[in-house]
Amino acid sequence: MQIAAVGTALPPHRYSQRELVDALTRLWMRSHHNPRRVEQLHQAVQVQGRHLALPLEGYEALRGFGDSNAAWLRVGLDVGEQAVRSALAQAGLEPAEVDAIFFTTVTGVAAPSLDARLVNRLGFRPDIKRTPMFGLGCVAGTAGIARMADYLRAFPDQVAVLLSVELCSLTLQRGDLSIPNLIATGLFGDGAAAVVGIGNARSIEGLGPHVLASKSRFYPDTEQVMGWDIDDGGFRIVLAATVPDMVERYLGDDVSAFLTSQGLDREAITSWVCHPGGPKVLRAFERALRLTEDDLAITWRSLSEVGNLSSSSVLFVLRDTLAQRRPAAGSLGMMLAMGPGFCAELALLEW
Repeated sequence: MQIAAVGTALPPHRYSQRELVDALTRLWMRSHHNPRRVEQLHQAVQVQGRHLALPLEGYEALRGFGDSNAAWLRVGLDVGEQAVRSALAQAGLEPAEVDAIFFTTVTGVAAPSLDARLVNRLGFRPDIKRTPMFGLGCVAGTAGIARMADYLRAFPDQVAVLLSVELCSLTLQRGDLSIPNLIATGLFGDGAAAVVGIGNARSIEGLGPHVLASKSRFYPDTEQVMGWDIDDGGFRIVLAATVPDMVERYLGDDVSAFLTSQGLDREAITSWVCHPGGPKVLRAFERALRLTEDDLAITWRSLSEVGNLSSSSVLFVLRDTLAQRRPAAGSLGMMLAMGPGFCAELALLEW
């Protein structure tokens, strides 16, 4: 599969981290015994600003999971449509030329799913094949690329789209003063990304990289490392402090084993498209993979500018790599993300 284009969309409501810290401090002033701790945690994630699905005052009107999910569907349709239209325009394709769509999210639920609700809005054909995926979280950007590549390996003359929509701010738990929730309110932002993939029979020189191979890695007995606890109040963050430790423990060996299976070694990889999980996770990436901060410069910049967008984030990094720091033609790159399970997804790219 060749990646033909990456389109992104952000809600129009952008706030600096200072504005968000002030708003959350006011929210928790009476309940949190140390409001200064909120500011310290938000500074530590190294995010300068984020886009939110709603204006700040709009969150005060949300009275429960139903309200939040309705907002997710409304805003998600808008940013999802924008991302897909952007990606198709860059690829020089019309919606009617798309044969399959893969959709991922972990911040809202709907049946019919959001991709189905976009069929008429975008003008997809009535025989489009849809694969909605829920629950993969941060890993889903790379996992979605891998599953789309699997599909196009079977149908090399077709076109597929991967759409990720993540509106993390709508999972806000106002009554949760746990450290994981305080970190999440400083780290996660909102956005959508779409990737157009074309089968090798249609590949065009000068577009994006080819996906040569992929690898999934599930770590046993790690279900409580990352994810959601879902109850009447909606999505409650599960985020263990051991995530960076698990990255260091497993990721280096997993990447080496994957490359060995492809007849390669670590030195063959000259570019890295990594999910910006947070500063501690990125430092763990650097140590596990023997990378420098410059190797992950685009990932660090994405984290600072828009925050962690869950499954959309690694696709934003892919977009920026294409636009700002495109690797040399014929060179090899690695795309990777980790997420709930706990698990990792790896994709080998040829630029």
